[in-house]
Amino acid sequence: MGMSQGSLIEVTAEMQGTVVMWEVSIGDAVRAGQVLGLLESMKLHHDIAATTAGVVTEFAVAAGGTARPGDVLLRIDSSAAGSHPAPEHDDAPAASAVPTGLARPDLAEVVERHRLGTDVARPDAVARRRSRGHRTARENVEDLIDPGSLVEYGPLVVAAQRKRRDLADLVANTPADGLVGGVATVNGEHFAGRDAQCIVMSYDYTVLAGTQGHQNHRKKDRLFELADRLRVPVVFFTEGGGGRPGDTDTGGVTGLDCLAFLWWGQLSGTVPTVGINAGYCFAGNAAILGCCDVVIATRDSNIGMGGPAMIEGGGLGVYEPTEIGPTSVQAANGVIDILVEDEAEAVAVAKRYLSYFQGSIDGWGCADQEHLRDVVPVDRLRAYDVRRAIEGLFDTDSVLELRRDFGVGMITALARIEGMPVGVIANNPAHLAGAIDSDGADKAARFMQLCDAHGIPIITLVDTPGMMVGPDVEQTALVRHCSRLFVTGANVSVPMISVVLRKSYGLGAQAMMGGSTKAPLACLAWPTGEFGGMGLEGYVRLGYRKELEAAGSPEASEQLFRELVDRLYEHGKALSIATWFEIDDVIDPADTRRWLSTLLRSAPPVDRSQPRRPQVDTW
Repeated sequence: MGMSQGSLIEVTAEMQGTVVMWEVSIGDAVRAGQVLGLLESMKLHHDIAATTAGVVTEFAVAAGGTARPGDVLLRIDSSAAGSHPAPEHDDAPAASAVPTGLARPDLAEVVERHRLGTDVARPDAVARRRSRGHRTARENVEDLIDPGSLVEYGPLVVAAQRKRRDLADLVANTPADGLVGGVATVNGEHFAGRDAQCIVMSYDYTVLAGTQGHQNHRKKDRLFELADRLRVPVVFFTEGGGGRPGDTDTGGVTGLDCLAFLWWGQLSGTVPTVGINAGYCFAGNAAILGCCDVVIATRDSNIGMGGPAMIEGGGLGVYEPTEIGPTSVQAANGVIDILVEDEAEAVAVAKRYLSYFQGSIDGWGCADQEHLRDVVPVDRLRAYDVRRAIEGLFDTDSVLELRRDFGVGMITALARIEGMPVGVIANNPAHLAGAIDSDGADKAARFMQLCDAHGIPIITLVDTPGMMVGPDVEQTALVRHCSRLFVTGANVSVPMISVVLRKSYGLGAQAMMGGSTKAPLACLAWPTGEFGGMGLEGYVRLGYRKELEAAGSPEASEQLFRELVDRLYEHGKALSIATWFEIDDVIDPADTRRWLSTLLRSAPPVDRSQPRRPQVDTW
């Protein structure tokens, strides 16, 4: 800033500070804009620049002196500018002599530190992964997300072991403390804006066997908190050996006060959570995986709440890791929702699974709906494949079945109809004629919770003789398990539509509909539908026992039995039930999609800004 007194130009202070140095002397010719000295204010140096060309005549404040705003710092005689030309030199501040761009030392150090955490800088670690037939954590993450979309949190973090290892060692061998994570977009080609956003996380098995260190617990805390604040899904690659005993810089003793499991559990029902595992997954890593809405695992996975060391330490024997929780066990018992061959397929399935929770899509197709007319046999006693009905009814290639190897009497799947995501629950008449057992009830009730939590409408395809009966099934606590269907179905807030394909008997049928034929938005039946308080055959044998015994001969008894069943069937077939308005309509199977799409488009939009359920049951 300058003030004029004739030909003398006064350069004044713009702020309070101390003159650090003068770069010119009395009598020096200067040019307008030339830096003449530095003024220090609050530990920052500010240029003192000439406001005009001329000759320096006086320093009003010497080097080391203090000035207030408006004080004169020096004077320049502007009339002497022509007779005393300023020498040719760089007018830029001294700091500009430092190289800029990537050549800056401070930036170069940061770029190099980031590079050291990448796969390129760790060829030996990558080679070890290849030898096991696995990809690296960063390769899996990059395959999942849209290219270049990841903003990574905590890539410069190292393991909390500075008391036992030097920093260079930790930087080279414990990048990101074994947890790669951040915010990215997934399926961006189909969904825009917030719908595509996702938190992506992966333990890194090349770093201390993917164990849960002190710092990567803190990173999880940070990312879980972000997921809650942003209300976006989380995809977590969980391979690893559980808690890490070697960290030294923790400031604690047990680590039981870490918040990761608290906050991860609280995310259940708030945002979709997807767990992906390949290889070993034990202890804390398995707990993270088990909390997920869906578990996708490669065939070579071993998943267990305790690894070999914990088992041996507990005095329970010595086992190889491959003996603990193999997929042959964990798929059949319901731990694994979707079993895949390798990490590439796991990532592809995860993207597909996530898409149902991201919204509707354009560009759908469907099978010839007239084929649905022949899915259920004319012979009411003949079994059939209900998956043919599911594949034919919903959009082509849109059906993703969950827990296929568990509770096989019940089918649960995500699908689309005219691009809209739906949850599908179907009885499987190929297993116990579709009777509902404990595993099937658990499977369906938990799936209802999942759909309800994230605003996905539910379509139930009913073909059941009722709840399974008998002494054996009662040993599985069926009374409690089957009741989960009633308390869950009666309390879902998403639209539910029920379609009776064939049998609709007793409590099992009611449970499939949310408690009553009037609970769904619509209860429809195909022409093959049949209804009753219990199975017709059982009803006749119980209700007409005396008449059957009095028939005179086994042949006559069987003849009477068939006549009574046929008579009851006429009363209980769908067309008869519709006349009493116990159901909404009996329809041509080829018209089912029109019914479903009309009702789904009529439903109000789902508010996902707040959690809809306190959590989704892990089982």
